[in-house]
Amino acid sequence: MHSPTVDSPPRPPVPRTAARSAIVLAVCSVLLLILVAAKWHPLISTDGDISRTTHRWAVDDPDTTRAFRILTDWVWDPVTMRVLVAVVAVWLMWRRRDWWTAVWLLATAALGTLIQQGLKAAVDRPRPVWPDPVDTAHYAAYPSGHALTATVVCGLLVWLLHRHGAARALWRTALAVAIVSVIGVGLTRVWLGVHWPSDVVGGWLLGAMLVAAAVVAHTRWRPPNTDA
Repeated sequence: MHSPTVDSPPRPPVPRTAARSAIVLAVCSVLLLILVAAKWHPLISTDGDISRTTHRWAVDDPDTTRAFRILTDWVWDPVTMRVLVAVVAVWLMWRRRDWWTAVWLLATAALGTLIQQGLKAAVDRPRPVWPDPVDTAHYAAYPSGHALTATVVCGLLVWLLHRHGAARALWRTALAVAIVSVIGVGLTRVWLGVHWPSDVVGGWLLGAMLVAAAVVAHTRWRPPNTDA
């Protein structure tokens, strides 16, 4: 007699919303990249108008500028975000024995860093230059590393909370903090005159695309026998 074959448990379907979102965000990211690289006049003009206005505000309001520098240099800094990812990865490995998700989280964050550094080198867009700067920054402008990193980290962590069944109050609080952080860090970079608005939008688009693609990858390739 032949023993019945035991089928492996079916993998959960890839979320269509995440897959479609990744495609749409990728297309938008490529289009914006082309416009920036080609120095499309309407975009460059809009960037300049917004940046000049916000820089005047920054010079005229030193208290707000000081607060924004603290937020962007300490709270929402990419190093802070990467430390947060490392802490969560250690927690996943130590408390939940979910090594696969921990590696997935670290790999996605590292990929975001590689993408933004590669694009900065390829596009080599100059940052805004002011006669009376209120802050300084290094490397090329496009895309904003602060915006991209915050989007990737906050997006992944909020999704993980939802996936692990966090209490509704906790998840909503985390979502609100994530939204404020992602939008806030982008606004601070423009206010402080170290990025053009399209740099920030590019960082948001690329970061959101990475989050959507990472969710698809996690759902599709995560080993079925690992702990949730």
